[in-house]
Amino acid sequence: MVNGATRQVSLPATANWDTWATGHQTVSLTGGANTVVLRYGTADNGNVNVDNVAVAAVPAGSGLEAESAALSGGAVVESEHPGYTGSGYVGGFVDANKGNAAATFTLTGQTAGDRDLSVRYANGTGATRTMSLVVNGSTRQISLPATANWDTWGTTTEPVTLAAGTNTVALRYGPADSGNVNVDNLALTTALPATGGELETAFLSGGAAVGTDVSGYTGSGFVTGLGAVGARVIRTVNVPSAGTRTATLRFRNATGGARTLSLYANGLRQGQVTLPAGEWQTTTHSVPLRAGVNLLGYQVDQGDSGGVQLDNVDVAGGTALDVRGATLPYTTYEAEAGSTTGRVLAADRTYTTKQAEASGRRAVELTGTSQYVQVTLTKPANAITVRASIPDNAAGTGTTAPLAVYAGGTKVTDLTLTSKYTWMYGAYPFADAPGGANPHRFFDDARTLLPATYPAGTVLRLAKETTAVDTITVDLVDAEVADAALPAPTGYVNVNSYGAVPNDSGDDTAAIRAAIAAAHGGGVWIPAGRYVVGGLLEVSGVSVRGAGIWQTVLQGVNRRGGFMATGSNVQLADFTFDGDVTTRDPDSAPNSDAAIEGDFGTGSLIHHVATNHAKVGLWVNGNTNGLYASVLRVRNTMADGVNVNGNATGVRVEQSTFRNTGDDALAMWSYAGAGGTVRDSVLAFNTVALPILANGAAVYGGANNRIEDNLITDTVFQGSGITVSNWHDATPFSGTTVVQRDTLTRTGTHSLDWGSDLGAVWLYAPSTAFTGAVVLRDLSVNDSTYQGFLASWQQPITNLTVERVTFAGTGTIGMEFNVPGSGTFSYVTVSGNAGPALANNAGFTITRGPGDVGW
Repeated sequence: MVNGATRQVSLPATANWDTWATGHQTVSLTGGANTVVLRYGTADNGNVNVDNVAVAAVPAGSGLEAESAALSGGAVVESEHPGYTGSGYVGGFVDANKGNAAATFTLTGQTAGDRDLSVRYANGTGATRTMSLVVNGSTRQISLPATANWDTWGTTTEPVTLAAGTNTVALRYGPADSGNVNVDNLALTTALPATGGELETAFLSGGAAVGTDVSGYTGSGFVTGLGAVGARVIRTVNVPSAGTRTATLRFRNATGGARTLSLYANGLRQGQVTLPAGEWQTTTHSVPLRAGVNLLGYQVDQGDSGGVQLDNVDVAGGTALDVRGATLPYTTYEAEAGSTTGRVLAADRTYTTKQAEASGRRAVELTGTSQYVQVTLTKPANAITVRASIPDNAAGTGTTAPLAVYAGGTKVTDLTLTSKYTWMYGAYPFADAPGGANPHRFFDDARTLLPATYPAGTVLRLAKETTAVDTITVDLVDAEVADAALPAPTGYVNVNSYGAVPNDSGDDTAAIRAAIAAAHGGGVWIPAGRYVVGGLLEVSGVSVRGAGIWQTVLQGVNRRGGFMATGSNVQLADFTFDGDVTTRDPDSAPNSDAAIEGDFGTGSLIHHVATNHAKVGLWVNGNTNGLYASVLRVRNTMADGVNVNGNATGVRVEQSTFRNTGDDALAMWSYAGAGGTVRDSVLAFNTVALPILANGAAVYGGANNRIEDNLITDTVFQGSGITVSNWHDATPFSGTTVVQRDTLTRTGTHSLDWGSDLGAVWLYAPSTAFTGAVVLRDLSVNDSTYQGFLASWQQPITNLTVERVTFAGTGTIGMEFNVPGSGTFSYVTVSGNAGPALANNAGFTITRGPGDVGW
């Protein structure tokens, strides 16, 4: 009840009475005092506990009803279809008005900052459509999944950044859009205050655990178990600029005397924090942080007394991390959303077409020697990565070609493109000669530092000014501000002192090995420059750091080079490993190296590392316990992006990005053949795009593992968005496997090997029944190429729970079951499917809970 006006709200079940959730309602408040009541009314079913209410202001804005916007290019007010708000809705976004029709909203009285912009629309076409969202002149394409029909309205929410004062927001049927939707209104909101900083949701290892047995904590618990040396908690925090910040730590110390912990920033010890005795209280300390995502840690080292409980930490001037996917340091500009004198390729998901491997399934083709594509920076940048494709040559040795880069109308450099790491043919492992069947793997990344930092509003132009190749296809540009070279940490051994020479052609492997040996378990420093590494660098009990991913590059040669962990307390940070792996190894004959691999024992840390052209980005095996990998940038691997296997326990991979992996982008594999079980491990807050083979994320067997809070888009071949399976000789599932709060867009593929379609979410039991529980919760599955959900093949899947999952837009069936078994489904919505909403082909027992819609 808000000021006496009553409506009923739904509160979905939480896991148990000790688990808390948050629901959101939009309310209208008056100036001054307002009364808000939560009441167990006569028509309600009640029986809940209520913790708190948070109110966030909705910024004032004029003209948010579409019919009140400024309309142009054929956009018109209509009222044919019911269900709209206000006096009508805006139509006219039809093909005859493509490139012109627009509704422009003027938002006044704004404060500067980030907002959530919800678009209410109807799309009765049966397929996902796209429109251009233009905010203060900056354009990006948004997807509008199909609604059930033209009388049904849906919403999609986009993050936007507004300036102080007046802002202009437009919805436009742009030349690269598919349009044909109706728009009802916009809603502009400020996100509710984040709880970020709660330490019970951070990475814990070495005995640190979540406690709830002492009252007075915030959030869902606190961190306890900080007694033994090596116990630690690491929290990701985001700051807009580098500098020394004040961290406020909330803690409890019931020991009767002052206690200490060691403070870490991005893996480097900053000294001790003293925590006086007493109940819940706060202390502040200064910590040096870099721009973007940082790792803030508290750890029990030798000389620390520990024995305290930690509740949360707040960093002054920190900004919220993205709620799903990695918080990225760069902005991606899709080529097809820019302006071009080339040809925008029509959207296509057909395997062996370039578009099928392009982000968003579209790209721009430049064929003339004066053709270009250009984008306008929305944020400052001094470094770019361009994803592009050039033709192969008959010898298979690769071609090269320059791509001219202009900034603000002035040519600043030529970016060198190569096909050395692209173009594969034939069936797996794709080893046929050029000209073979099923050519694929077209795109690669090329990056460069620009001569200056260019402000927002600068036009970046990529131009074909060469005849070395007949075609350059540009997919996207990542633009960012690359930090200056980081300084050497105190006491680290410099590889230059042991004969490593930057920026020459000599092999530096022996010199770096010598520096690692000389460090005696301390630190090794690799200054800025490019170093050739033709063999494996074994590491145990040592920290190896570079000057930053844009500054220190380790260059593999002849398919070799990388790090091999052989023990505990390994730290790898702040460098790029650029491999030289050009083909996929046969499974039985490996002859290339992963960028980072091995048994990491206990207490290891990998962060702020980029990998490119390696066999695998990170391969974890052995008896690894408590490895934390964060802020990784994995590109163009021949096999997996990250694979956690062996007897790995408590591994967490988060805040990382993966693109163009040659197998699963993210995997946890409990390989029974090696006696392995992966348990209590998490893949969280990662952004995955365009795995060329296999899945966006997968868990093969194991115990109590989770895939959560990820963004996964554009799977290409032989895989799904997320797979849960006992395939690949996996150890049977035990405990509960959870997939939750993930968003999947344009995922699922067709398998040429099996002649079958694979769903966006795929539960696959090929040989034995599932054991253990599987929970799919709070998933947004959009514009799936085939099924939204698929359960196959023939073996029973039982103890399945699916709740609060939306399948919006599927190329075929909404949900398909080709297995016996049983599961409970609550608040599951299926809409916009091209085929049946449900196909139960094997007698799967479905128990329907409340809230199921559309199937």
